[in-house]
Amino acid sequence: MQLNRFIDHTLLKATALPEDIITLCRDAIKYDFHAVCVNSGNVLLAKREVKDSGVMVASTVGFPLGAQSSAAKVKEAAQCITDGADEIDMVINIGLLKANCHRPILEEIREVKKTIGSKSLKVILETCYLNEEEIRTACKIAKEADADFVKTSTGFGTGGATEQAVKIMVDAVGKHLKIKASGGIKDYATAIKFIDLGVSRIGTSSGMEIIGGTGAKTSLY
Repeated sequence: MQLNRFIDHTLLKATALPEDIITLCRDAIKYDFHAVCVNSGNVLLAKREVKDSGVMVASTVGFPLGAQSSAAKVKEAAQCITDGADEIDMVINIGLLKANCHRPILEEIREVKKTIGSKSLKVILETCYLNEEEIRTACKIAKEADADFVKTSTGFGTGGATEQAVKIMVDAVGKHLKIKASGGIKDYATAIKFIDLGVSRIGTSSGMEIIGGTGAKTSLY
């Protein structure tokens, strides 16, 4: 198993230039990362750059706050798929979760998943704002809505992935969903720690540093 294949090579900052997205994609191809993760407006460019490489394109939806209307998220997801996205990373409405308004979140996730069909849907919980019960509830909702992953963080909140949050998520979803850890993962030891906990994907802008910056496809075993 190769560490590089766990990595979603990520560039989501507002100041990203087209040439930055091109560089992101070329680095992902060079290091054979699983995917590039970009904002929805950059999907067309990213898809063009990774064409025929085996690198997937993941796009954010409802990013980074999750407070957009459900209709807007569904439409954004549909456009991402039209533009060539292979995976969708969607932020839930955190305020609704904390207010115990679970049905709208369930319906929103379900509708986005219906819209993207067989493409992978990662549901971003933004765990830095949630207590244990809320993390478990969000995982349960994502599972019931037929999502494919639950994901820790946007990287734009007050904190990123933590060992405690990932352990709760692993316990909550079991083998039903995969888990993506993101936010603050910048070195090999941290990436391995989360993989050992049961994470299937690492979202990071430090992929090259994590695997050593040598271009090697670092083996976990």
